[in-house]
Amino acid sequence: MHMKLILSLALAIGLSACSKPVEDTRPGQPVKTRQTAFKEMLRVFEPMGTMLRTGKYHAEKFAVMAIELNAKRDAPWTHFGPDTNYPPTKAKPEVWEKSAEFEKAREGFFKSTDALLIAAQAKELKGVTDAYAKVVDDCQSCHQTFKKK
Repeated sequence: MHMKLILSLALAIGLSACSKPVEDTRPGQPVKTRQTAFKEMLRVFEPMGTMLRTGKYHAEKFAVMAIELNAKRDAPWTHFGPDTNYPPTKAKPEVWEKSAEFEKAREGFFKSTDALLIAAQAKELKGVTDAYAKVVDDCQSCHQTFKKK
């Protein structure tokens, strides 16, 4: 019995190692495009958080990143079309089933990134920290409701 379990686990591990991620082969690759757009935003947003968490806040650099974040924030949303709920999506069906709620979350994200930009331009650490935390909260809330883990 013990040997069967070991062999089963070895086979499962071996098969999972051979499998590759599902690719988006649809015209225009909407799922891949929106995933890439979110990753691009994260590449700007995470260094902002690192700057705040490590106590290495540099107002000018932060303001530039806030501008860049706002410039990138539009990119993913148009790629959540009605026929884009297929692998490799990480979006839950609620994106399409609760579209008004999803739109409200998107609008909230836009408002909080607008506030972050204003705070970054004011260059006051407390305002920047609070505004950054609000964006984090909006992202986490949306992910909890609309993104598979």
